[in-house]
Amino acid sequence: MSDATKGGQAMENADETNWPLLKSERSWGQLELGVVLLVTATATWCYIIGEYVGYYLNLKQGFATMTAGSMIGMLLVTLAVVPAATRYGIDSIVAARPQFGNRGWIITVFLQYSSIIGWNSLLIIFFGKSVVQLLLVTGTITEASTATVQVVSTLVACALIFGILLKGKNGVARASNVFFFFVVGVGFWMVYMLLTRQSDTIATAAPAYASGDIQWDYVTGLELGIVSLLSWWPYIGAMVRVAPDAHTAAKPAMLGMGLPVPLLSVIGLAAILALGISDPAAWMVELGGTFYGAIALVFVIAANLGTAIVGVYATAVGLKSVPGVERLSWPVTLLLGLVPVVAVSVIVPDLFFNNFGTFLAFIGVFFAPLCAIQIVDYLLIRGQRLSIRALYDDTPDSHYAYWGGFNPAALAGMAAGFAVYLYLLNPLTYVSRYPYEFTTAALPSAFAGGLVYWLVTMLVIRPAGKGGYRR
Repeated sequence: MSDATKGGQAMENADETNWPLLKSERSWGQLELGVVLLVTATATWCYIIGEYVGYYLNLKQGFATMTAGSMIGMLLVTLAVVPAATRYGIDSIVAARPQFGNRGWIITVFLQYSSIIGWNSLLIIFFGKSVVQLLLVTGTITEASTATVQVVSTLVACALIFGILLKGKNGVARASNVFFFFVVGVGFWMVYMLLTRQSDTIATAAPAYASGDIQWDYVTGLELGIVSLLSWWPYIGAMVRVAPDAHTAAKPAMLGMGLPVPLLSVIGLAAILALGISDPAAWMVELGGTFYGAIALVFVIAANLGTAIVGVYATAVGLKSVPGVERLSWPVTLLLGLVPVVAVSVIVPDLFFNNFGTFLAFIGVFFAPLCAIQIVDYLLIRGQRLSIRALYDDTPDSHYAYWGGFNPAALAGMAAGFAVYLYLLNPLTYVSRYPYEFTTAALPSAFAGGLVYWLVTMLVIRPAGKGGYRR
């Protein structure tokens, strides 16, 4: 489907709207989708995730827990979004309408928008800092001009993203193909360099903030892996809906988005243990001199740009669900996803950059119960069947109108998951309560959200004839 714009404007491509894609419009196979998802996953946040895990665990312990946590988190996201998105050609936001209601879905728009704006701001700030460091390393600029160069770099990056995404999903695919071999090749080369040249230091390094309780440290590494991968919920729907079916999308989702994160996070993990800093742009200069440092900086620049492109695309597709925005042209919608990133990256870059841990905590608190609610509703209660007409029906008579457009079961499930998470783990201080050291906080949060949703649906919503459930 496509929306015709008024006033002689060009017709938007189907992938630039939130309307469901037809089978004929879903042309990405496993390879194309896998390349896009892998390029999306390989960004600077991998080093930060590895750094946080390295505060508590050594290299072997940290890599094992990051891998396990990442695959668990990716499984939750995949089960929550991929079946519905690929069956009906819809993105993450539209897929959440049956659970939250034909007005309540605005909650998921807020979560997607704020989450991706946060991630993209982090990436663009890193982009600017990396450009500055690259020019300093090569002697192109002096310290006096770093602030100006960072601002200009930020604006140039956002202009590049805007230009690439004017082509819609084709722009995403082309950019991912360009970045793929460089990002993957240099990424694994940096892992090799670090592990071979600093192997003795890494082997003897002690985590700086290990609690003394190895069980707690292991679970915290697992928790960090889970919540980090839950952040893919806002991204994945816009990508996998271009695949023809769940069979095509499932493997790229798990292996293309789930596995690269721990594989590249090991760079930050090893670096924080051996050198006390996770940013490869800094330690590669120390490790191999100016030449190697320049290569690492170019890698960081390319990786962050590739992920930001996908983030802005997913944001724009999600915003097309918002009343009023769906009538805006694709370029204007792209600007809605880019302007806040520019504002954060130019006006308060250090304030945001220094509070990344708080932002990461925000993700686990909300996306764990959200994923569980979608899994329970779509896979268990609805039997993988939705009403396409009702997905786009905002009237009070819609199957998904519930009461005033909001589903009490989803609100109760989110509240329950939120409360359980905060009880088990303070996401700002990482002070925990029993039984966190055995369960993590994200998994009980997901379980509580899904269970409460199921109970309220079966006891209240379904008997009241709301939600379009089969009797």
